[in-house]
Amino acid sequence: MGRPSRRVRTLLMTLGVLAVLGMAFTMFAGFWTDWLWYRSVNYSSVFTTTLWTKIGLFFVFGLLMAFAVGFNIWLAHRLRPPLSAMSMEQQSLDRYRMGISPYKKWLLLGITSLVGLIAGASASGQWRTWLMWVNGVPFHQKDPQFHLDVSFYAFDLPWYRFLLGFGFAAAILSVIAAALTHYLYGGLRVTSPGARATAAATGHLSVLLGIFVALKAVAYWLDRYGLAVKSSDFKATDNWTGLRYVDANAYLPAKTILFCIAVICALLFFATLWRRTWQLPVIGFGLMVLSAILIGGLYPAIVQKFQVQPNEQAKEAPYVAKNLKATREAYGIDDAKVTEYAGKSTTTDKTKLRDDATDAASIRIMDPNIVSPTFQQLQQIRNYYAFPTNLDVDRYSKDGSDQDTVIGLRELNLAGIPKNNWINDHFRYTHGYGVVAAKGTEADSQGRPVFTESDLPSKGDLGTYQQRVYYGEKTSTYSIVGGPQKEIDYSDDNGEKTFSYTGKSGVNLSSPINRAAYAAAFNEPQILYSGAIGEGSRILYNRTPKERVEAVAPWLTIDGDAYPAVVGGKIQWIVDAYTTTNGYPYASRTTLGDTTADSLTATNNSRAVVAQQNQVNYIRNSVKATVDAYTGEVKLFQWDTKDPVLKTWMKAFPGTVEPRGDIPDALMAHLRYPQDLFKVQRELLSRYHVEDAQTFLSGSEVWQVPDDPTNKSGNAVPPYYLSMKMPDQSSQVFSLTTTFTPNGRDNLSAFMTIDAEAGTSDYGKIRILKLPTNTTVNGPKQVQSQFNSKPDIAETISLLNRGDSTVEYGNLLAVPLDGELLYVEPVYVRGGGLKYPLLRKVLVTYGGNTAFEDTLGAALNKVFGADGAITEPPPPADDGDTTTPPPSSTNPTVQQALNDAQKAFDAGQEALKKNDWVAYGEAQKDLEDALRRAEEAQNRADKSGGGTSSPSPSASPSG
Repeated sequence: MGRPSRRVRTLLMTLGVLAVLGMAFTMFAGFWTDWLWYRSVNYSSVFTTTLWTKIGLFFVFGLLMAFAVGFNIWLAHRLRPPLSAMSMEQQSLDRYRMGISPYKKWLLLGITSLVGLIAGASASGQWRTWLMWVNGVPFHQKDPQFHLDVSFYAFDLPWYRFLLGFGFAAAILSVIAAALTHYLYGGLRVTSPGARATAAATGHLSVLLGIFVALKAVAYWLDRYGLAVKSSDFKATDNWTGLRYVDANAYLPAKTILFCIAVICALLFFATLWRRTWQLPVIGFGLMVLSAILIGGLYPAIVQKFQVQPNEQAKEAPYVAKNLKATREAYGIDDAKVTEYAGKSTTTDKTKLRDDATDAASIRIMDPNIVSPTFQQLQQIRNYYAFPTNLDVDRYSKDGSDQDTVIGLRELNLAGIPKNNWINDHFRYTHGYGVVAAKGTEADSQGRPVFTESDLPSKGDLGTYQQRVYYGEKTSTYSIVGGPQKEIDYSDDNGEKTFSYTGKSGVNLSSPINRAAYAAAFNEPQILYSGAIGEGSRILYNRTPKERVEAVAPWLTIDGDAYPAVVGGKIQWIVDAYTTTNGYPYASRTTLGDTTADSLTATNNSRAVVAQQNQVNYIRNSVKATVDAYTGEVKLFQWDTKDPVLKTWMKAFPGTVEPRGDIPDALMAHLRYPQDLFKVQRELLSRYHVEDAQTFLSGSEVWQVPDDPTNKSGNAVPPYYLSMKMPDQSSQVFSLTTTFTPNGRDNLSAFMTIDAEAGTSDYGKIRILKLPTNTTVNGPKQVQSQFNSKPDIAETISLLNRGDSTVEYGNLLAVPLDGELLYVEPVYVRGGGLKYPLLRKVLVTYGGNTAFEDTLGAALNKVFGADGAITEPPPPADDGDTTTPPPSSTNPTVQQALNDAQKAFDAGQEALKKNDWVAYGEAQKDLEDALRRAEEAQNRADKSGGGTSSPSPSASPSG
């Protein structure tokens, strides 16, 4: 086959050049769009600081590695023996030497470039380690063993270990490269008789090996300090960190001895420059290896076996005490207040406790993790809106008092738009609209939420605010706004309203370069040539609150639950962020992804801290961040003003975090203690609530977080936000609560709360009520079992579950009251013609008395024997309340339809009394049909001038 024609070669060359240019432009597009995005959110300094740090580390360590390997290859080549001195073995390598001789410079350049690129890429990934080392600030706390500031372990030691690892890699690669070069050019012989190495090769390789052994000596010295942050298996706790008896009395002296031996061995290797023999360094190296086995391995095992195990508690107690103190400090649980709690009421007349029960807590019967479908059904309005799977709990003030409120945003749902195409998905349907909120402590007569903010546009107690939601938890795709194409704003009785985005968020697409870059970055060619993009078009992306905060502050760990609040006429997403380290001496480690998992994260991954599967042993909620739902503006506020880790990052990225004093009062009212940090702390407190080392070692006081009794997931019960007061408090405080049970048992061992209301003096204060160990107090699982096992309750539950109806249990809330725990659980029913859960019953138990009633007030009255003593206020009027009887009319056709509606209404009420949800659903359908016929008949009568009355809108069914 002949050579390709000139035209074919030109075509292939052109295609190759185009391919290279295409790859180069794709890389440029990724870089350029990142720069544009950071500039659009006013955090370009984060991009540039990170970029230049990575570039600097890449070139510095890449060049160092390339120089180390290249220099040793060049030196080995320079020290090669003359050809006449080469053995027969070496003469057989002539063809290899001859083959590479013309290209040896290019080969040297290629090898050094390859190792330099690999080393540089590895070093650039250490940008966080470098920035923490160069900007580290002191903790002003010292470890109990070496009396060094904690900053040495958190900021310095990781960088020293990286340098040591780099040194080892450079030494090993240099030894390999030098040895191969010496072999290729005759300095080393393998099979030939006589001397195996020339004096020059011996001296060269011995120096490199001496450097390697010297680095090993440094490693032994650093290992001494590493014992303070070393994880080990210890029966007292998982992920134990710090020195134990065997570490302090065997490993620590062993490391010191091995350091000395390694220094001597390195000197012996260096001495071969003069002695020209391997005998002493080889002996020294062998002794070092033997010492490592005997002193570093066997001796500690003997100490553990014969000194520690026979009297473990006495030997380990001083080190356990250090671990207890450090762990409690590192996780912010050192001030946790543990109080003995009787577990039994001392009041004989329980009726007196009825008023106390109301004062003890604003008991939330609207479970934010259950009622999202109810919000969806009653307030979705359009299919292209949706609410998150789990709603949020916040506080809003009305008439001078705070109200626990269940809140959610009506976000964009692309799956519900009439037709999916590129224009609809990215230009027309771009945002959600409005807040929907309901009282957490009330339900209407039909078991539906009592909305305080509802409809579209939303109106209610929250006043006037920018309702458009361009940034939200469900907004995962990009939108192009502000250009020629109008957006769907919202729909009402007068049809669809359009809107054009006026904010400054996003990146301007007026520039052809920007459009081409985004077309490449998003793999969407239409961005380049679409006529829907024009002057003023802006592209919005990275639109979830977590994504935006993670991008502008990559050194923070983000809480799994961002929540919305109406602040100063804007919808603001509030995001809690953490600073962490893995280098707090003696503090036991935890894995955030595992510790924060519960029954909610098992069904909703967006609530999980899945990005942090690495272990940490220090955490602070150092930053409160906000993301504007309309403009996407991100603000970071310093929250923990004492945290040295945050101060370090603020030095590395100056100007990115605003001072705590700049937090507006309106925003402060909605800040709360974060759930994920609380879950980490409760997991640690299950063991570290004790302060006595002997008790800790015995394991007799170990607790566990119980499984969620309201479902069969087998996952931990989530903590609950609740306004309540503990025995030492005079009034209710917005709090996070949880329960503990003994390890392996179901009875209650403790109840824990933390003041979650920001801006108060007790914010973050942990209170634990410890139940007596000599009596049995029912835990959540036992309470749930008692609920389900009572014959009358079981019979009612069975009726509620009949047909296609399904019972769903809400949050099982516990409230301390007069020495005992009051348990309250709302019960919802979904089905019977309804696709969403409605509150139908409330379970209450206290002091062995259990009630299962239609309302919380009735259940409390029954439990405390105070029937009729306290009445609940009448439910608020509801435009969709089907309990309002249909009106009358003088028009006979209309009246007949209204009579049919009355019969359906009566049938529905009778079905409600019998808890027959199938019949109730059929009655609702009949009622809706009758009212529709009445309305049509009335409209016809109005047009012909007849009829004097029309059906009331209040009679129309809500479902």
